[in-house]
Amino acid sequence: MTSTPQPITEPGADFMADKARDHLWMAFTRHSHYYDGSGHVPIIVRGEGAYIWDDQGNRYLDGLAGLFTNQLGHGRKEIGAAMAKQAEELAFFPTWSYAHPRAIELAEKLAGYAPGDLNRVFFTTGGGEAVETAWKLAKQFFKITGKPTKHKVISRSIAYHGTPQGALAITGIPEAKAAFEPLVPGAIKVPNTNFYRAAEEYRHDEKAFGLWAAERIAEAIEFEGANTVAAVFLEPVQNSGGCFPPPPGYLERVREICDEYDVILVADETICAFGRIGDMFAMNRFGVTPDIITCAKGLTSGYAPMGAMIASDRLFEPFKTGRNTFLHGFTWGGHPVAAAAALASLQIFEDEGVLQHVRDNEGAFRQTLEKLTDLPIVGDIRGAGYFYGIELVKDKVTRETLNDDESERVLRGFLSKALFDAGLYCRADDRGDPVVQLAPPLIIGQPEFDEIEGILRSVLTEAWSLL
Repeated sequence: MTSTPQPITEPGADFMADKARDHLWMAFTRHSHYYDGSGHVPIIVRGEGAYIWDDQGNRYLDGLAGLFTNQLGHGRKEIGAAMAKQAEELAFFPTWSYAHPRAIELAEKLAGYAPGDLNRVFFTTGGGEAVETAWKLAKQFFKITGKPTKHKVISRSIAYHGTPQGALAITGIPEAKAAFEPLVPGAIKVPNTNFYRAAEEYRHDEKAFGLWAAERIAEAIEFEGANTVAAVFLEPVQNSGGCFPPPPGYLERVREICDEYDVILVADETICAFGRIGDMFAMNRFGVTPDIITCAKGLTSGYAPMGAMIASDRLFEPFKTGRNTFLHGFTWGGHPVAAAAALASLQIFEDEGVLQHVRDNEGAFRQTLEKLTDLPIVGDIRGAGYFYGIELVKDKVTRETLNDDESERVLRGFLSKALFDAGLYCRADDRGDPVVQLAPPLIIGQPEFDEIEGILRSVLTEAWSLL
């Protein structure tokens, strides 16, 4: 039996929120909201299973797994115990020309999960760093194998790949980049796989649309010159814009295109890996082998910061002889305590059959969410595994989206806070078209699906009245 957290009692009802407002610079946050009197900083103090509690004792269903991260739920004492044991044994040592047992064990395990000959694991501390690492490897690989002009990358519109200067250049969200330009040159954009927004001629043929989207990659390579393009970066299921799955045949055709033009295919699985789509790596489930996988987030189930680039033996081959060295690394990459957390998390995946649980329940999750299609504001529900986006519209027939003022009023001014106040932590986003995104812990089932649907139904019904 779990105890109900009691509100934290200190002088002033919002003492922690006031301290956060005055000293904590939060990521991707419009801080004026906390100074104009319309809101205070939510303080999350505890988590257990699929739920979190704030400092006032209120409970919320964690419908975003923290940030697409907490795969196994909160409060897993066995992961904490593994971290504590490792800290006592060896709290830190770098993987710069040296190794330690946990990094070795974890690299071997990840290589075992990865498809094909992706056997070389380079550790980072997050997904953006992993993407940065992959681009740098692609550039150097071609330089030392006699194709020094191949340095450009192709990625998809609205896709998010991280905040470092290189990863941000690969990101396809203009408003996320404008304040930091000029960025690293050489990042080219192509259409994504939002079938709901496909041109009329493809709207009823998902496979034809997917092949059209894939051919835009070939077209971009030819336009830029195949001798200048090093890599294609894509998420198996694109996050930003609201969970775009790959249409049938799309990934297979992209693989063929990359082979034809000698371009490295990078699957950015920062979100999709570790059970989110029902396999350790989503590319396994889709049956296509990339040359590199980048991953992070669910690798430790959020219990410690860690990411990785997993590369093929072919890409590592030039570094096995002579003086070739990958002059790249992060102090905390492969951190012993983080590696211990990852190993403990992955063991739970295996012991508890988490991947099979996702596969067994993904259909019920989708069907429960699809009940919401009777609402006039719900235009599309899409995704895979335990990863879904709900696109909002103001006309279901014409698929007319919200304008900027409506998004500001409905999404930012109402929806985000209303969902949280109703007991659901998730994301209301308008990078691309307005969506509500869901990526709950992988341990939930029908009772939590029903709770999510009930909260969304109530709040989205009220949101419609504001349009």
